[in-house]
Amino acid sequence: MKTLANATEDNTTNENSDALETDATANPEIGTHEDLEVPGLGGGAPYRFHIADYAALLKPRVMSLVVFTAVTGIVIAPGEISLFAAIISTLCVAFGAGASGAINMWYDRDIDQFMERTQNRPIPAGKVKPTQALVFGVIIAAVSVIVMHLFVNEQASGLLLFTILYYVFLYTMWLKRSTPQNIVIGGAAGAFPPMIGWVSVSGDFSLESGILFLIIFLWTPPHTWALALFRHGDYERVGVPMMPVVVGSHRTKVQMLVYTILLVIVTMIPGLIGLSGIIYTVVAAVLGGMFIFHCLKLLKMDTDDHARPTFLFSLMYLSGIFMGLLVDHFLLFPLPLTF
Repeated sequence: MKTLANATEDNTTNENSDALETDATANPEIGTHEDLEVPGLGGGAPYRFHIADYAALLKPRVMSLVVFTAVTGIVIAPGEISLFAAIISTLCVAFGAGASGAINMWYDRDIDQFMERTQNRPIPAGKVKPTQALVFGVIIAAVSVIVMHLFVNEQASGLLLFTILYYVFLYTMWLKRSTPQNIVIGGAAGAFPPMIGWVSVSGDFSLESGILFLIIFLWTPPHTWALALFRHGDYERVGVPMMPVVVGSHRTKVQMLVYTILLVIVTMIPGLIGLSGIIYTVVAAVLGGMFIFHCLKLLKMDTDDHARPTFLFSLMYLSGIFMGLLVDHFLLFPLPLTF
C-alpha cells in the first residue's frame, strides 16, 4: 500500500536517505539486529535469522504514514468503536500494508538490485531469501485480514483484502512496469487506509470516507513523480516507465502542478460538508498554497534540483492535512456554510 503506495512508496525522512525505504539493514553492525541462530542441516553453518531484516520487508517508514491516515479515519468517523477494536484495526492495516510491501519486494527483486534506492533491501542484499519473503508476506497478509474480520467487521476486512490484492496484482505485477500511469491508477491502494479506518467504525462507505480516499489518491502522483525526477536514472536503468522516463521532466512537472491544484481543491471539501471546521480549513489552505509554490518553483527550473525538496515537503503536507483533521475533530469550529 504505497505507492502509501508507494502512501503511503513515505515518512520520517532526511536529506541524506531515501524517505521511502528503511536503512535499518544497511549496516548489520549498528546493533539493530536481533540474531536467532538455527542449527544448519547436516552440520552446516547455522542460519542467522535477523529480525530487523524481516521488519525491513514491511517497509516501516511507508507503514507509519499508512497507520496515521488509518487512525485518522477511525477517530473522525461517526459511531463508536471499542479501544480494543480500534487497536486491532490499526494493527491489521499496518501489517496488511507491510505484507504488501514484502510481496512487492519479492516480485521486484530482479530490478531492486540495480537501483540505488533499493539495492540495500533485504532480498537484493542477500539477507532474506526470496521464497522466505514471499511466504512471510502472504502469511502476514492472511492473518491481518482474518483478524480484522474476527474482531472488527467484515466490511473493513473485505476492503483490507481488496487493498492488498490491488497493490500486489494490479500495481506491482501489472501497472508498475507497463504504463507511465502506473502510480496514478495503482496509487489507489495507498489511498484506502483512511477509508478502512472509517469503515471499521461506521461499517459503511460514505461520501466523507470517499473524500479521505480522494485526498491521498490525488496526492500520490505529485509525491511519487517528485521522487521519480531525482531518481530518474534508477527507473530508466531498469526499464520502469515512470512519468519522467517516458514523457520527460517538463511534462511531468506540468502534470504534478495540475494534480496538486486538484488536490488543494479537494482538501477544501471537508470544511464545506461539515466534516471539519476552521482549523483544518486554514491548515489545508496554507499547506496547499505551499505545495503549489513548490510545484511552480520546480516547473520554472530547467533542472530537477528542486524535486527532492518538493518530495520531502509532500510528506510533511499529507501528515499536516491529516493532523489538521484530527485536531479539528477535537476542537471543532464548523464553517458557517455547510451542504
